[in-house]
Amino acid sequence: MFILITGLLLGGTYALIALGLNLQYGVARIMNLANGEMLVAGGFAAFWVYTAGQVNPIAALVIIAPLAFAVNWLLYRIMLVPLVRRAKNRGALEVDSILATFGLSFVFVGLMTWVFGGGYFNYRFLATPVDIFGSSYAQNRVVAFILAVLIGGALWLWLSYTRAGLKLRAVAVNPSSAPLVGIDVTATSALAFALGGAVTAAGGTLVSMFFTLDASVGVLFTMKALIIVIMGGVGDIRGTIVAAVLLGIAETAVARLIDPGLTLAAAYLLFLLVLLFRPQGLFGKAQG
Repeated sequence: MFILITGLLLGGTYALIALGLNLQYGVARIMNLANGEMLVAGGFAAFWVYTAGQVNPIAALVIIAPLAFAVNWLLYRIMLVPLVRRAKNRGALEVDSILATFGLSFVFVGLMTWVFGGGYFNYRFLATPVDIFGSSYAQNRVVAFILAVLIGGALWLWLSYTRAGLKLRAVAVNPSSAPLVGIDVTATSALAFALGGAVTAAGGTLVSMFFTLDASVGVLFTMKALIIVIMGGVGDIRGTIVAAVLLGIAETAVARLIDPGLTLAAAYLLFLLVLLFRPQGLFGKAQG
């Protein structure tokens, strides 16, 4: 039971992080390898406002998320739109976006190292234990899980029942046909990319409450988010959530029963099994 609950708490946070990348890749067709650095930036911001200004990091989400939205919107408009316009097909766009965002990740790491230094950082917030089914869990992990569920649920409702959400889903399904019904694909893709960055930064704020971070750790979160997106199916929120929970439980079980140093290996093994036996994702349909 301890492994299951701990894995669920971790998986809920992973889901929020992966949802950001899924929006960027599934809608805007941008494989953003700087996604993890945006998470670390959100964690840095939460650390700074809490230690310097004694501002509750949860309350700081109302500043961090909109700021991340604006930064990612500008990145898409200035750096990525030219790549989209010159790409002859989706494959070419994916290659260009991978190269561009890979370089961008190093820029973010350099900037964060320059501003905050190269050391590790953490802070104590809601670190008191809470009892669940007879076992103790850190309160900050429980709160992070609850907030991740609320943010993820709000995102799902917005995508499912609003006109703007319908536009994003239409572009995700067929960007070439979306203009035929009056959808501005560039503006919609920019919205998706910016929203994905905001969700990722929010995930970084929550993760910073119980993880020790540094400027260069973003690549690990990028890889985990990518594993979750591919496992769950590109553009499938339901699959992303299930895959994130599975990854969280798998990592927790390996860390608890075998060796904490093998958690990343367990993530890649799970990813490999999905690629071998379910390449279309957990809920995707096989190609004919």
